[in-house]
This record gives sequence, C-alpha cells and structure tokens, in this order.
Amino acid sequence: MISALVLAAGEGKRFGGTKQLEIVRGKPLIQHAVDAASGAGVGEIVVVLGHDALAVRDALDLPEGGRFCVNERYAQGQATSLAAGLRALDPSSEAAVVLLADQPGIGSRHVASLVAVLRDESPEIVRIRFREGPGPAILARSVWDEAIALTGDTGARVLFEARPDRVRWVVVDEDTPVDVDRRADLERARSEAPRPPSRPGRL
Repeated sequence: MISALVLAAGEGKRFGGTKQLEIVRGKPLIQHAVDAASGAGVGEIVVVLGHDALAVRDALDLPEGGRFCVNERYAQGQATSLAAGLRALDPSSEAAVVLLADQPGIGSRHVASLVAVLRDESPEIVRIRFREGPGPAILARSVWDEAIALTGDTGARVLFEARPDRVRWVVVDEDTPVDVDRRADLERARSEAPRPPSRPGRL
C-alpha cells in the first residue's frame, strides 16, 4: 500500500496565522493537498495536525481512508511532524508521499507520477523537479527510520542532500507552484490558473 502524509501542524509564523484555513479557489488551503492525494488513489491519507488542530480538523473534508494524527511537538519544527506522521501509517504501507498543506498547485497527477516511478523502479526516494526547483517526494519504507530521526525545521531535505545517489527525479515542465509562506503568496495562489497536465520525464 502507498500512503500519503499531509503535514499541516505549523504555526504559520511568517504568514501571521493559521494559513491552512485560508480559502483558495473555493476551499481551505489544506484541502488541496488532501484532494491531490485522494485523486491519485493512494491507500491511506494521514493529516498531521498541531497548531490550531481542532479548527484545521473541522475545516477538512477527508475521503475514505483518511484520518488525523496530532503532533504535540509541532513547535520544535517540521521534522517532528514528519516523524509523527510516519509512525502513524499503516504497518502494511510500503512508501509515503509527503505533501505540505501550503502548496495548492500540487495536484493528483504530481502525486501519481511519484507513485508510478516508485512502483516501476523501486528507488528509496522519488522527487519532483519543476523548472525552478524541487517539489514533493515519496519515501520508501527503507528510509523511514532515518526520516524519523531528523530534527528541526528541515523536513526530509536532509535525506535528499545526504545521499543524492538514491534519489530519482520526475522532471515536470511546469513553473514551480506557489508555496504560501506569506500573505503575498496567498494572493498569488488565489490568482494562479489551473494548469494543463504535462508529460513528466525522469532522471
């Protein structure tokens, strides 16, 4: 089974509040990540909550196979949410797509491309590369212990940088989707037009 983790525990310090609840194209910001995972047909979706957990939970519409876990240590950085999410996954899970709650331009086709490469080639890590930089990744179970041991606010980036030889890239000929870190990013995300599907390549 392939799982999806949606990391949604952050305080939104640079944004100035709980950005997960902001409405983008008719639904809460966090709902876009959940819908991307659901549309790709993953086996389970776990949303990691922390700051403003009850409000974020109540704003979400989870599909069948979706559930929540709470990271009580969310203030210590994103790595703690990644660890909490990985620990909460089903024991039969083979790999986890890691999605952030603030990237509404990531769609189900992006998630599906990660899953396809993992199934075809069985690498430990697969990551999307947009024109201007990297996007979401999928982590095989073989690297979960390393991911759980990470600290701080770096997320899984340390894994990619420590052993670049074990990363397979899905090259997507699209501009990098907006990452909503600040209020100005929110307006960009709201005005961002839906993207036509592109044909991913591989490195």
